[in-house]
Amino acid sequence: MGRIFEVRKSKMFARYDRMAKQFTRIGKEINIAVKAGGPEPENNPALRRCMQNAKAVNMPKDRVEAAIKNALGKDTSNYEEVLYEGYGPHGVAILVETATDNTTRTVANVRSHFNKENGSLGNSGSVAFTFKHVGSFKLKSEGLDQEELELELIDAGLEEMGEDSESNLVIRCAFNDFGNMQKALEEKGLETISAETDWIPQNVVEVTDEQADDISKLIERLEQDDDVQRVFHNMG
Repeated sequence: MGRIFEVRKSKMFARYDRMAKQFTRIGKEINIAVKAGGPEPENNPALRRCMQNAKAVNMPKDRVEAAIKNALGKDTSNYEEVLYEGYGPHGVAILVETATDNTTRTVANVRSHFNKENGSLGNSGSVAFTFKHVGSFKLKSEGLDQEELELELIDAGLEEMGEDSESNLVIRCAFNDFGNMQKALEEKGLETISAETDWIPQNVVEVTDEQADDISKLIERLEQDDDVQRVFHNMG
């Protein structure tokens, strides 16, 4: 019984840590969006996107409102989005999205994570070219005529449409068409579950289970860093 309790407790803390990380990530995104476009969602598409993503991870409304309010304060941190590129063990390409108020600290930490797990931090442009930067929108597919919607969204930059493992509709466009797609979906009255910009690998590196464990250790270490928002890789 004690062992079962320990396992349940471990899973509970893992869920809590994951949720806390998601809230922190979105809080930083709200900070950046508000400073760039103001606190009114109706006039700030980036803030609307952040609020949709907050809802998707069940971030409390009062925390969203507090993040918006804090972003307006004079003493609040100014976050900068920085992309780091490198290679993990076994030649796997890794992109690390960060939001930081101290790039000197962040680059030192990211480099340390790579070094400790037998990887290497590269220069800007050394890895990103092997990925495609896209906009990804997730919607509930129930009640949607996907064929009709696909035709309607072509002019907004639609490149790919399909369903994920939870039967949600996933729409992808080029990164430069993100704003056009967001506007098109809003004009059609379609509420998105989430709206993100993703890095999709154009080729994958096949690895063994043992090699995958090595790479996962680096990814987990990076994801635990407070400055890291998301990590992308081309591990097959």
